[in-house]
Amino acid sequence: MHYCVTKVLATVTAAAITLLPAAPAFADGSSTKTLTHVPSANTKTPGFAAPNILSPGLTEVLVATGSSKLENPSDLTSYYGYDNDGPMLPAAGDLPSLTHKVEASKTEGDKNTYLVLRNQHGPDATYEYGEHFLFQGHELGVNGQGYITRINLDADGAHRVTLMATTDVNGKPLPTIDGSTWYPFSHKLLFTSESGSNASVVQATPDFPSTVEDLSGILGRGGYEGIQSDREGRLIIVEDIGGKTGTANPHARQPNSFVYRFVPYNAFDLKAGGKLQVLQVKSRAHAGAIVFGTDADADIKSQDTKDLHTYGLQFATTWVTIHDTAVQGSAPFSANAAAKLAGGTPFKRPENGQFRPGTNFSEFIFDATGDTSALTEAGSEFGGFGAIFRLRLTGDSGLLSLVYRSDVMHSGFDNCAFWDANRIVFVEDAGDTLHTQRNALDSAFLFDLNADYSNSNNQPIRILAEGRDASATIDSQFGGMPGFQNDGDNEITGWHLSDGDAGLNGLLGAKVPKPFRDGWRLFWNQQHGDNNAWEILPAEKTEADD
Repeated sequence: MHYCVTKVLATVTAAAITLLPAAPAFADGSSTKTLTHVPSANTKTPGFAAPNILSPGLTEVLVATGSSKLENPSDLTSYYGYDNDGPMLPAAGDLPSLTHKVEASKTEGDKNTYLVLRNQHGPDATYEYGEHFLFQGHELGVNGQGYITRINLDADGAHRVTLMATTDVNGKPLPTIDGSTWYPFSHKLLFTSESGSNASVVQATPDFPSTVEDLSGILGRGGYEGIQSDREGRLIIVEDIGGKTGTANPHARQPNSFVYRFVPYNAFDLKAGGKLQVLQVKSRAHAGAIVFGTDADADIKSQDTKDLHTYGLQFATTWVTIHDTAVQGSAPFSANAAAKLAGGTPFKRPENGQFRPGTNFSEFIFDATGDTSALTEAGSEFGGFGAIFRLRLTGDSGLLSLVYRSDVMHSGFDNCAFWDANRIVFVEDAGDTLHTQRNALDSAFLFDLNADYSNSNNQPIRILAEGRDASATIDSQFGGMPGFQNDGDNEITGWHLSDGDAGLNGLLGAKVPKPFRDGWRLFWNQQHGDNNAWEILPAEKTEADD
């Protein structure tokens, strides 16, 4: 038997790339001091790539890239970030058409989940697979087929990326996957899909080969993305389904997505069923709840929508049951339709959220992406650029309030992770259109939950100005051409800070994070383009720093 466990810095690619002077981010060596602000986002310049720019004192190393070979290729895919339907790069002068692909479909690893696991296996029965693993589902793929991969942070190049599953236990192709989390009660990974007509939640065993089961008859089908568990095994799921554009507001969309809670009968077996509930927010403008209407324009600029995006206001909330397995059974159902029927409160594309550490899972912070267009008629006042919300929970009741009302330069928030007890990072997925409109690529911002963002002098700290690799630059120029299937520009996704604890104390929110200390590691995926997976590390200190 041969054995290969390398240090994390010995990656499959080049050594760490320091993109700003290596001044220490944390003056006393701790992980909770001030991070230096990156002054501006990278601009979008046609035909030009750009490097990622990190806060001084931080650096990043590649742990995998789209062209990393899978140790066990399949008919669908042979590489971490590409299906087998074309070349990685277009030939010189080649252009896409309805009948011709110039590039392979880029599968785009999405949300990361980091775990420290022992006695894990892989396709090579003679190889010792180590203990440190990064799991992700893939968001895009040929014919809407997704798959699950595992990056082995201890392995050599040949065993670095393992294809864990392409089908479920019934042989059905996996849907394209957006979100993921570890559910320690059943010792399974949970993956979500923004696929209202397909499996929206699946559970997967972490060892190879992964056994995948569809849970959408229990948890419903919807545009699910963010999913997190509390200490009781209750799941909060946030849904991203874009609404109709208005007639008077053609660049703005009707709020059309919901925040859900699933209360299992038995946390150790989600297949046993439970109750799916939707968040209902009480209106301050009229009697009753804030509900979905039939008039898109009316909802886009309603008093309720304005109030939700007004600093200083609080809203009483409750959870309303929309499906009970014991009553309605386990046939697949539309969670979105059931939420509307039950009077759930719609938001403008929530995507992700996390429980705040130190609150005993009584505080949940989540974002809403917004319209991802600088032309939105909703503007900031009506949530056109998105928002960050705080939900304080007490049993079935709660209080909702606004943390941050986004603007055009802080917009399209998606993945998030707490940095410590009071600060949380939200990353942008602004999209190629908004990148062009504002001439700014995506950024990652650090927010202080104790700050008063109604004061315009208080702004979040940019800790990453994402660049654009050459492949994404090419794709951006192909965008909109008939037959071209890949996304342009790069997107920040999979932002994940964890110590890899697979027990109940490893639930995100159970412990206060300690970036770069005591086993805590930080990862993100530069989606689209080359589809790089990065680990962020503190830059090495120099003698002058000491």
